[in-house]
Amino acid sequence: MNHGVNANLLRRWVKAAESGAAVCATPALPAPSPASTFVPLQLPPSAVSPAPPIRIELRRGATAITVSWPSVAAGECAAWMRELLR
Repeated sequence: MNHGVNANLLRRWVKAAESGAAVCATPALPAPSPASTFVPLQLPPSAVSPAPPIRIELRRGATAITVSWPSVAAGECAAWMRELLR
């Protein structure tokens, strides 16, 4: 009881130990019914729309340039921008 064990639980353990019965600290859970059995499902392919393209607008004086780059090639777009801004 000095270690925070519930007195009723401790008494049950002592009684079970003295009678030679098996001691269980937690109540037994019921066996899962067939209705609660895990069933894997096949999901349809994701209907996520593709990401919009990367759009870059550059202006220098009277000149304006707009570039649309596919989002799937974002790494190449970043490399192109680094080269452009050198």
